[in-house]
Amino acid sequence: MKKLISAIALALACCSAPVLAAAKTATLSVPGMTCASCPITVKKALNKVEGVEKIEVSLEKKEAVVTFDDAKTNARALMEATKNAGYPSSLVKR
Repeated sequence: MKKLISAIALALACCSAPVLAAAKTATLSVPGMTCASCPITVKKALNKVEGVEKIEVSLEKKEAVVTFDDAKTNARALMEATKNAGYPSSLVKR
């Protein structure tokens, strides 16, 4: 019986690798950006979201491209952050 339990424990340890987080990128449309300080505010808001790794904000395109750890956050949290900063956004489908 001990050998059976040991064999099962060993099999479970070998076959159940931890799930690794993946870096994902989301492009957010932020139509409310109208001046040079708007992208700064949007970037600051997104930087406060745990898991955000990289942010590129374009006033000309009225977009924010955000790379994030999908184990720590998601696109919905990113959109909520911009909305709370006064800049509602939506996910761009590509």
